[in-house]
Amino acid sequence: MSAKSIARRSGDLENTYDSLRVLNVERNGNIIYTYKDDKGNVVFGLYDCQTKQNEHLYIFETDLQAISCSINSERTLLATSLVQSTKEGRRNELQPGSKCLTLLVEIHPINNVKVLKAVDSSIWVQFLYPHVESHPPSENYLLLISEEKYIEQYHIQVIQEDGNKVVIKNSGHLPRHRVAEDFVWAQWDVLEQRLYYINLKKSESILKCIQFNADENFTLMFEAPLDISLNNSGFKLVNFGCDYLQDQEKLSKHPTLCVFTNNAGSLCVCYSPKFDTGDQITYSVFYFHKGYKKTFTTALGSADSHVTNDITFLNLDYYVAVYLPGHFFHLLNIQHPDLICHSLFLTGKSDMIERLPHNPLQSLAGSLVLDWNSGKLCRAQLHRSHLLLFLWNTPLDWEKIAALHCVLSCGRGSQLQEDQLILWISENISACHSFDLLQEFLIASSYWSIYPVASNVAKLLPYSSVLTWNTEIPGLTLVTEEIALPFMKVHSFKGYWEKLNYNLEYVKYAKPPFQYNNSMIRNEWNSLILEERRGKRRSTVYMRNILDNAMKVISNLEARNLEPRSVPLFKEEDNHQRLLVGLMVYELKEHLLRHLQGVEKKKIEQMVLDYISKLLDLICCILETSWRKHELHSWVLHFDGRGSAAEFAVFHLMTKILEATNSLFLPLPPGFHTLHLVLGVHCLPLHNLLQHIDNGVLLLTETAVTRLMKDLDNTERNEKLKFSIIVRIPLLIGQKISRLWDHPMSSSIIARNHVKQLLQNYKKQPRNSMIDKSSFSVEFLPLNYFIDMLTYIETSSQASEGHDNVDAKFVGETALKHTTMLLGL
Repeated sequence: MSAKSIARRSGDLENTYDSLRVLNVERNGNIIYTYKDDKGNVVFGLYDCQTKQNEHLYIFETDLQAISCSINSERTLLATSLVQSTKEGRRNELQPGSKCLTLLVEIHPINNVKVLKAVDSSIWVQFLYPHVESHPPSENYLLLISEEKYIEQYHIQVIQEDGNKVVIKNSGHLPRHRVAEDFVWAQWDVLEQRLYYINLKKSESILKCIQFNADENFTLMFEAPLDISLNNSGFKLVNFGCDYLQDQEKLSKHPTLCVFTNNAGSLCVCYSPKFDTGDQITYSVFYFHKGYKKTFTTALGSADSHVTNDITFLNLDYYVAVYLPGHFFHLLNIQHPDLICHSLFLTGKSDMIERLPHNPLQSLAGSLVLDWNSGKLCRAQLHRSHLLLFLWNTPLDWEKIAALHCVLSCGRGSQLQEDQLILWISENISACHSFDLLQEFLIASSYWSIYPVASNVAKLLPYSSVLTWNTEIPGLTLVTEEIALPFMKVHSFKGYWEKLNYNLEYVKYAKPPFQYNNSMIRNEWNSLILEERRGKRRSTVYMRNILDNAMKVISNLEARNLEPRSVPLFKEEDNHQRLLVGLMVYELKEHLLRHLQGVEKKKIEQMVLDYISKLLDLICCILETSWRKHELHSWVLHFDGRGSAAEFAVFHLMTKILEATNSLFLPLPPGFHTLHLVLGVHCLPLHNLLQHIDNGVLLLTETAVTRLMKDLDNTERNEKLKFSIIVRIPLLIGQKISRLWDHPMSSSIIARNHVKQLLQNYKKQPRNSMIDKSSFSVEFLPLNYFIDMLTYIETSSQASEGHDNVDAKFVGETALKHTTMLLGL
């Protein structure tokens, strides 16, 4: 919203543009502005952000300069501070001899004017905006902030007369209380109704915060020492309206200091000392919710540009923007500031810098920004499409990872954005050298999928796959120092204060960090797989619980995706992946239950299901995007024909997914390994295929090998392939698969596996040779002895169950045939 658009909507003439100024933005978003009409009178108006209409509030028929203004939520009272005009021949007719007048006006309807202050120092005014449901319309509270370094709260009661006429009750004596005094800096948070101010105590700067509650009581919430110097900086106010006089004329004399919070319980203090023109600028950010501060020293983007102390800090929820027009734009991740790669640092050479205003900016409440030169008032937001475009175009790894996290955090729940990210990732899977792009996307996107409904799990789930970052960012140096934590002055917390206190307690006591790591289940999963290969099983109850967990995840995933997928996944009982999914559900649930006190068990269980479902869904979506892009179909699962370029592209992508998930020990969708193996048989030469199998890149699943045995005929090439595969399959499924291939080589393999299993646990015992040899006897004594031993094992209690289709006679016949073939007889 610009000054011209406000004036145009209010129906005033062009000559009001120059004098029109925004004075304040109230908690409900309404804008109070002032201008001088053609007679020199001071006019106050209000722009309603809901109706998009202007409303005339009051007019002073005298030449005064408004420095502050506020209106109560019912629009019945107007408070303003005015100073005498500097024009010759005009004088303050309301209160001669004073520099500043603070007035309280009844405006519903326009009635009396009460003088609250008539002093030589400047005064700023601000009505409190409590929650509507808890605020009686007759109760109003007004803050007066004096240049003499004190803040008072006025209690104003109003009554109705003659129908709807609102007047001040007992206007001759308004109760007031001293809120703060002897401060050198103060900031008003209009959205959360908080007052931050700094006292000097033995040359130490102490930051304090007062919370104004729904019942209009105010409470000192915390005190925090700041390692900054404000001794000679004088008096400075932040966010008490749009004070052009103070911020423009005195800007060069003061350091820039802002306090930012968000609903996740963060508390940041951004500080930039007064600086002279030079080739670099330093600023600090105190991350109180993390227990340290970071001091950034950045080279100026353009050495020829004029530098003034007009650095701007903007609150963008999970980020703080630090902007110096024409030089640099930094986007600091305040939720996860540990690694520099999670923040974005752009210099004046960037195209994104060119899109930003080149004029001095004033940061107001929330993310509102006032452009002094143009008079435009706008709300700063991170534009997802611009961030995506920047992500696609930047060649630098640290900018890629920072932009990726920024897109995910500011666009939670946007399916279109997620589809665009997945398309970009599938085409740039190997574009980053400093980190694994796929891992970063899977971890960060899964994290943000449940963050909005469970922000208290932020410290318990991994946010990034990157643990360290040693790459320097050109033009930027960084120093990290521990700081003293705020001292909370109250003991009962709600809302934001509860989350801040939780963060502070975590900094104090949570060492080492409590983040979940999926490798915690690696040993258990390997143990279960080994037991399966040996034919052993855990208790039925335990295994049923694990597999039930996996079924819940898959059901949850299928319920969230109603459209059928093109990729043939979830079409088989992949027990190994189901075990891994079930174990992850169990371990992650136990992890959250240990560290999340006071959260319902059902809520935690649902969070776990949603988190793991999202992880699997992302893998499916990446495959689905590539599958549809290359126009593949379900017939890919058949083995007839050679692999195309499209199939090889999908195979390469699946291999990258496998590498990314293996190093983090993350589960894959059931059916992934089957599809991967089929594509591998299509696309790879035999020797490369076998290398992939032997190195564990391709896994021989029962479904894939069964299809291979059934689909391929017994040509020489296919026989070689089948034999190479069948000798590598696990013994547990080898017996079943071998019988699908009607070939002498298959019989030989069946016999070998049978003998191997019989002799594996064989314990030699004394026995008499009472076995009837007439059933099978050849003139080859070693073979006769071997058959005799196998027959004894089969008929004794040492034999294993489940091999009634294989006996010693079959083994003997197979061995004899194989021997005669080798001897050429």
